[in-house]
Amino acid sequence: MNMPFDGAKLALFIGARLAVIRRDDHPAIPWPDHMDLPGGGREGCESPLACALRETREELGLCVPTDAVIWGKRFVEDTGDKWFFAGHLPEDAASQIVLGNEGQSWHLMTPQLFIAHPKAVPQFQTRLASYLSGAGGDEFSLCHEKPPA
Repeated sequence: MNMPFDGAKLALFIGARLAVIRRDDHPAIPWPDHMDLPGGGREGCESPLACALRETREELGLCVPTDAVIWGKRFVEDTGDKWFFAGHLPEDAASQIVLGNEGQSWHLMTPQLFIAHPKAVPQFQTRLASYLSGAGGDEFSLCHEKPPA
């Protein structure tokens, strides 16, 4: 179900490890120098999944097929609703990763290390743990939404 939202993130597994971006170290941005997942703010009328896939392409150079994304959940926040997705690509996809113009570096790490990492963005640690626990997701699609009224 597509509803208004502000942004989306993708927990992208490359084989058994998670693709992680070390954020820039600028005090003006949220969570400077922290471990983050690909994703960001919505552009235009894109759907939550389209947002997450576009951001992943911009940040890691990967064109993730829609059928690689197997789970998604909507989270209501004070600043606007956010979506969190999980997808899986084979291990050899790592050779295609090219860091975009945001972030200091990219890494592959076990999901357990990300969840325990003292410099990982906390809400994404919790959301990843929810996915790994087998929690149910929400219905989602790649379809574009109507602009919010």
